Amino acid sequence: MTRTSDTAPTTHPIGMLAGKVALVTGASRGIGEAAARLFAAEGAAVVLAARSTDALDAVVADIRAMGGTATAVAFDLGDPSGARALVERVEELHGRLDVAFNNAAALQRPGPLDETGADDIDTQFALNFRAQWTTMTVEAEAMRRAGSGAIVNTSSIGSRRANPTLPAYGAMKRALNSLTETAAVTWAPQGIRVNGIMPGGTDTAMIDEWERATPGIRDGIVASIPLGRLATPREVAEVAAWLLSDRASFVTGAIVPVDGGSGV
Repeated sequence: MTRTSDTAPTTHPIGMLAGKVALVTGASRGIGEAAARLFAAEGAAVVLAARSTDALDAVVADIRAMGGTATAVAFDLGDPSGARALVERVEELHGRLDVAFNNAAALQRPGPLDETGADDIDTQFALNFRAQWTTMTVEAEAMRRAGSGAIVNTSSIGSRRANPTLPAYGAMKRALNSLTETAAVTWAPQGIRVNGIMPGGTDTAMIDEWERATPGIRDGIVASIPLGRLATPREVAEVAAWLLSDRASFVTGAIVPVDGGSGV
């Protein structure tokens, strides 16, 4: 017996995220900026969040000049009340929240495990784990009000294996992977999908900062990537866009490597 759902034609809007209200944290540069531009091009009304709206103004202006919908909102990942205020602002602007890309993060000072101090560990826990937990929880509340939703969290390929140069960062990103999987199972009955991406070496300001602190690290990263180059921020954002879109409607609890094969 053939099911109607197996044979009925499926159509998609021109944009993967057409009609969606999207939130992007860490949107002032790198992967977050690329995601905000891409999501808007794919039809979403985008709220860009970063510590200062000054850093977002040019991105918002560019999106609007291309006919997109974008608004900048200040968001401090280290402020425990910031996530709720941010999501409430999204609902004030657009009436709901459909999809969220939690990309804001903090890089630790590079160094071996036995030289990583308590302050570094505390900062990594606060910004790369606890703040993500809080932000996801508030986003899910809004998505329940909207009836469904999708969340993507930015982890790191450094969470998948030993990370001797960034031990606290890698540990908190691995914890974030577990949290992502747990959220996916917990919120699936409510129509909320939760996935993660694990970028590998990506050509961003963060890599530039790491190179300044550890000269030669860029070449070392490139040498570890079978595809032989760093990813562009847009390439990473493309994966997040697909996971947030209805085209990934049966994907939840996945932690997707975007690493050019370096994690194989």
